[in-house]
Amino acid sequence: MVSSDWRKRLQTLNITPRSELTPLPGGDSARVWQLHTDRGRVVVKQDDPGRLLGEAEGLRALRGAGTSLIVPEVLGLDADMLVMEALDTVSGGRQRDQQLGVGLRELHEAGGTTHGWEQDNACGPTPQDNTPCADGRVFQRERRLLPLGKACVEKGLLGKNAFERLTRIAVDLESWLPNVRPSLVHGDLWSGNVLYTREGPAIIDPAIYRHYPEVDLAMLTLFGSPSAAFFEAYWNGNRPDDWPRRKGVFQLYPLLNHLLLFGAGYRGAVERRIDELG
Repeated sequence: MVSSDWRKRLQTLNITPRSELTPLPGGDSARVWQLHTDRGRVVVKQDDPGRLLGEAEGLRALRGAGTSLIVPEVLGLDADMLVMEALDTVSGGRQRDQQLGVGLRELHEAGGTTHGWEQDNACGPTPQDNTPCADGRVFQRERRLLPLGKACVEKGLLGKNAFERLTRIAVDLESWLPNVRPSLVHGDLWSGNVLYTREGPAIIDPAIYRHYPEVDLAMLTLFGSPSAAFFEAYWNGNRPDDWPRRKGVFQLYPLLNHLLLFGAGYRGAVERRIDELG
């Protein structure tokens, strides 16, 4: 049932419930429900207030980029409760891979002058340091790879030798990876955060910042891959020659995050990627 406390909180956001809360599958820490209201069908998410603030800001930034991708509207935020538009999904998403490629390319055309973001946020439950940096190689090394590598070492999940090799990879970035104008990236674009609606592909649960656009491509191909139509539409004839190497580097951060969150089952994947890049 919608308790009197929840009802009051929703009404404070000018949202009146018209059904009971229906549980939905959530993330690792969040509780998620679906609810019919006077403003249509909504998703209600309960989580750490700081993480929800970052998610709300991310959704607004993605919508503000003005791409063809569908992004749910934030309807209200009250401490540990985020209310957003519910999306009507359809099957047969692979047929829309070309639209996803075009939309993601449009998103990455939105950029800025520094790598990072104005506020820190989180990638899943993991805090994400977005302190801006003019050089993308430095940002990737100092804000992503080394902090997560050290956190894994401290938890006994990554050995000293593997961390030393990870450090060499991070220090060596300037020798081959050019600095670029940073793109707005979703930041956690695995396949579960891509939905398909009748209006087109949609993206949810962002962990946004500005960085190399390959961040999103690397994550999208980490546990599977879109079809060739996606890549043809995204690259539009401009695929970088060193894409395989970039993919490997930018998959290290999410792999380290999975190792940190889910344990030693991901150690082998992290070490294999280090071996490939080393």
